[in-house]
Amino acid sequence: MIHPSREADLAAEGEPEKEFNIGIAGRLPKKTTAGGALVRNSEGLILFLEAVYKPTLEIPGGVAEFDESPLDAARREAREEIGIDIEIGPALVIDWIPATGVWHDGVMFIFDGGVLTDEQIAQITLDDTEARRFQFMTLDQASDRMRPSMVRRIACAQEALRQGAPIYAEFGRVPDNKAAGAAPVDSTRG
Repeated sequence: MIHPSREADLAAEGEPEKEFNIGIAGRLPKKTTAGGALVRNSEGLILFLEAVYKPTLEIPGGVAEFDESPLDAARREAREEIGIDIEIGPALVIDWIPATGVWHDGVMFIFDGGVLTDEQIAQITLDDTEARRFQFMTLDQASDRMRPSMVRRIACAQEALRQGAPIYAEFGRVPDNKAAGAAPVDSTRG
């Protein structure tokens, strides 16, 4: 679903910026963007999907299509995968992942998928081209069936829920800005 104000916002921006070096837009790197939802039951267990197209567990969500926001991708993919509309809340994690093999680097978002009622859970209907089954588990119970980076990303999402603030991560790890050589912030300067 495209946000209702997007067309008005684009019109208010005016004409797109012109390319001052013709062809540069086509040479810029491409990044994959995806949005997932951390969905829980009343016991706090996480909804995991057993994907049909890969051996690892996933949470509802997926890759954003052209000109689709990560939030809209999470909404669309969750609806497609589990067959019900769920309210997708604020971002919990923004996680950059490096390029590997044939895959481009990307920015993965996990949003708060909320807590499903027993009635909502009973209405889940899986898309058999996406998932063969679903299960509510703790992260520890699911971790041996997931890539380590996804385990770290979901752990960050759980921490963001506890903190009440989103977390930025790189490959599922919160970067240590001091180790990266970042200059300390001087709070005395205005």
